[in-house]
Amino acid sequence: MTEKFPAINSTLSPNALGKLIQRKYGLSDKTECSIFRLAMNHLYMVHDDEERYVFRVYTHNWRTKSEIEEELRLLLHLKEEDRQVAFPIADQSNQFIQEIEAPEGTRFGVLFSYAKGTKTAKFSHQTSFLIGQALAKVHQSTENFGLMRISYDARNLLKNPVLRTKEFYSTNIGEIEFLENLSAFLTLKMENTDRQKMRYGAVHLDVWFDNLHIDNEKEITFFDFDFCGNGYLCFDISYFLFQLFATHLNEEEYQEKADSFIKGYGTVTEISRPEQDFLPFACLSIMTYYISVQCDRFDYWTNIFLNEDHLKRMVGNLKRWMAYNRIEIE
Repeated sequence: MTEKFPAINSTLSPNALGKLIQRKYGLSDKTECSIFRLAMNHLYMVHDDEERYVFRVYTHNWRTKSEIEEELRLLLHLKEEDRQVAFPIADQSNQFIQEIEAPEGTRFGVLFSYAKGTKTAKFSHQTSFLIGQALAKVHQSTENFGLMRISYDARNLLKNPVLRTKEFYSTNIGEIEFLENLSAFLTLKMENTDRQKMRYGAVHLDVWFDNLHIDNEKEITFFDFDFCGNGYLCFDISYFLFQLFATHLNEEEYQEKADSFIKGYGTVTEISRPEQDFLPFACLSIMTYYISVQCDRFDYWTNIFLNEDHLKRMVGNLKRWMAYNRIEIE
């Protein structure tokens, strides 16, 4: 008898998954399921005649069930507040989380509504204004909304991530030294912020064009709250600006869209002076964290890009942002 060999990360059959979703959620016999993206988590497109959904299968041992429950609690809160987000859908037993026994062990799956519109990195400055407005409305609902999940502080964004990255990239001495110095510099910046004037609550932490849809240049819908946690709300603002900068080599075009984004945000709620001052630094902390996440997920994610040159490119993007914002490590 042939022994079954253990796996660490399998790809679930879309046909079998479609049948499970059809049965669990009471969809019609026209239901079709196909792979959309196999990345940090696995995403499947689900079609039931004219209706569309997204089914996310979390990687084994990536999120605990309680962490996912907190993510969904945040999304349901935002839905109740009439914020534009892709929200979880309960099955016929009123359960939001499916437990699937994969070869590597239990994996969790959640069906989400499909965000209206399309994804594009080439949006106008008018659309950037609308994204700012939409994010500000989300923040109105997430301020002081606590999650039983990670808190994005100096230890979780800087200290621990740099140690993990140093362990993974043992030969990139120059880049590691830069990240170590940057981490120490940013830690002091975080400690010296006026916390009384920094809004705090549930943050998305991954707000950029890849995680939002634009519908007819009018309506913005956010999705993929997989990295949500507790932190300064300005983390989301700063991260969006960094990603906007990274995808716009024309700095005049970037600045026009960045200004429109900030202006749109300000029409809904004020960005305090301490928050404004912290914006150029916050995204550097987040990117330091995400570099380490890529290292942690090497065995589970498409990893051909994760090499020494990749770290050099990542650090190069950080340095370009710092030069643009005239940031010098003291």
